[in-house]
Amino acid sequence: MVLDELQLPIVLAPLAGGPSTPALVAAVCEARALGFLASGYLAPAQLEEQLQELRSRTSRPFGVNVFTPAHASDPAVYTPYADEIRRWAGERGLPVGQPAFDDDGFAEKLELLGRHPTAVVSFTFGMPDSDTVGRLHDAGSEVWVTVTTPSEAAVAAAGGADALVVQGSEAGGHRGSFDDGDAEPARSLLPLLQLLADAGPPLVAAGGLMSGSAIAAALTAGARAGQLGTAFLLCPEAGTAAPHRDALREAAAPTRMTRAFTGRAARGIVNPFMDEHDGRAVSAYPEIHHLTAPLRRDARARGDGSMINLWAGEAYPLARELPAAELVRALAVEAGIELSGGP
Repeated sequence: MVLDELQLPIVLAPLAGGPSTPALVAAVCEARALGFLASGYLAPAQLEEQLQELRSRTSRPFGVNVFTPAHASDPAVYTPYADEIRRWAGERGLPVGQPAFDDDGFAEKLELLGRHPTAVVSFTFGMPDSDTVGRLHDAGSEVWVTVTTPSEAAVAAAGGADALVVQGSEAGGHRGSFDDGDAEPARSLLPLLQLLADAGPPLVAAGGLMSGSAIAAALTAGARAGQLGTAFLLCPEAGTAAPHRDALREAAAPTRMTRAFTGRAARGIVNPFMDEHDGRAVSAYPEIHHLTAPLRRDARARGDGSMINLWAGEAYPLARELPAAELVRALAVEAGIELSGGP
């Protein structure tokens, strides 16, 4: 198993939407941790190109993350919110898109990963079906599944997941829950790790980990590794947009869960767009994502952080502007992990 062979119990979270790059993943892998390439929002051809580049940069094991498809949302649910965003953007001369459903190229990406297997394929937003798990296992890939509740963990374990990525509510970015409308309360990482101690598959802890001491705490609580995302957003190898970097550096605002940008619960740094629309945002993913994507793309190009999703975990003020390999080494030392001189 990959976790058994991992020299450092540190995992780079998949950072979909721009920050994930082959250079970042390769740097983490070359530092003897495990990097994940995010396939979310990439066309299958783009994913294939990034896989080729990543393999040219490292021969070490790495993973690819895939979004498990959601179900199309009822237009009656999201139309009032879509109308609000259109009016708001129209008053400011800003572009918006059309709410639309897609599965993010799920079948095509699985076919690609079957032809070009990676050490791990992880899933966010749900448990893949048994056929998908079987195909990936046959290709030689492990299957990891993001879970946010004990009930999701039970489903993933029964479905053949090789490891559970246990995501606490402190985590930045999208909550990886199977059902965005689930009424079950969000749990923070340490309670969740304790509840899942006997879940079966090994646990990878995710959510609010920004330091070696936090990784050590997760390991003590039963995790086999700590998965960090926000901690790597300021690395030079990351594709983090300039206004997003600025907000991380300023560390001036708290984070909050919101559906305002994508129609799915996600944690980000509070900004004017979130404050303006959060109270009326609805659960409708990916429809709302497609509605606001042109607006957010335009704002990034103009360097305007007031209306883009500034995904970040609760402890984001601790982010360090270091090369990825240097950050991995610093985290390992802080966690009390012995660094050998081997390959």
